Amino acid sequence: MFIRQELPSDADAIRALHRRAFAKPATPDAPATDGSLEAHLVDVLRAEGDLLAPLCLVAVADGVVVGHVAMSRAFLDDRPAALAALGPLGVLPERQGAGVGSALMHATIAAADAVGQRGIVLLGHPTYYPRFGFGPAVDHGITPPQDWGPAVFMLRTLGAWGDGLTGAFRYAPAFERLDG
Repeated sequence: MFIRQELPSDADAIRALHRRAFAKPATPDAPATDGSLEAHLVDVLRAEGDLLAPLCLVAVADGVVVGHVAMSRAFLDDRPAALAALGPLGVLPERQGAGVGSALMHATIAAADAVGQRGIVLLGHPTYYPRFGFGPAVDHGITPPQDWGPAVFMLRTLGAWGDGLTGAFRYAPAFERLDG
C-alpha cells in the first residue's frame, strides 16, 4: 500500500470509495444509507476550494484507491483558523480492519504538522480517534457548532499549537448545508 496526496484524476475513485465505505443497510434503529452524503460532501468541498490539498490523501493498493481522508478549512469565531477539519475518512469495505484507516490518519496528522497547522478537529467515534492523540476539543477552549458532547467532538494539537487558540468552531460552509 502506498499513501500519497490525492490527484484531480482520483475524484471518481474517491467518490465511489466514499459511497461504498459509508453505505449501510437498514436496521430497526436507522434507515439504509447509500454513502452519497459523504461522497457529495467531498465533491462540494473540493469544488468550493475548501479542501486542504496537501492534507487530502489516498491509500493505493495494486493501482486501486482503497482509502481516502479529507481535510478542510476551519474557522474559530467566524475567522479562518490554522486548524484542519478532518473528515470524511473512508476505506473500502473489503479493506476495513486492515490498517488502511490508521495509516491514513498517521500520514495526514504528520502532513498537517509539517505544513504548520496548529491542530486537527473532528467529529468522530470516541473509542477510535483517541489512539491518534485526539481528545475533547472543549478541554482546549474550542466549542462545537452543535451540542455533540465532548466525547465525539475532538481535537489533536500539533507542534505549532501554542497559546490562545480558543473559540466557537465552524466547519467549511459545505458542512452546514448537509441534508443528513
